[in-house]
Amino acid sequence: MDLKDKKIGFVLTGSFCTFSKTIPKIKELIKKGSEVIPIMSYNSYNSDTKFGKAKDFIDKIQEITGKEIIHTIQDAEPIGPKRLTDIMVVAPCSGNTMSKLAYDIIDTPATMAVKSHLRNNLPVVIAPSTNNGLSR
Repeated sequence: MDLKDKKIGFVLTGSFCTFSKTIPKIKELIKKGSEVIPIMSYNSYNSDTKFGKAKDFIDKIQEITGKEIIHTIQDAEPIGPKRLTDIMVVAPCSGNTMSKLAYDIIDTPATMAVKSHLRNNLPVVIAPSTNNGLSR
């Protein structure tokens, strides 16, 4: 698929251990000519962990994309009605977010972004990252 001129919503959720591998993928998408709209779940936007400080991740993502991160439900809701995205990527997608999407629980910026994007019957790419959700 040619990604040139595609508007890609890129959602990061709470699988913090994979941020160091995920964030460079945002750079690659931009290098291929995509416009990336960054979105973060509440936890990924607000939590410092042993893998890094939230502010450092936020600053890096905003520097790469040149855009403010969508991090509230209110800011994520217009994605669909305004047709802001052609593709939505959720990477990393935590087990918590996968479960919420499967059961249509829309209570975070991440799940609202996906739901709003899906109103236009457009593709969503989910990159699971969970220690226990795929073991059975």
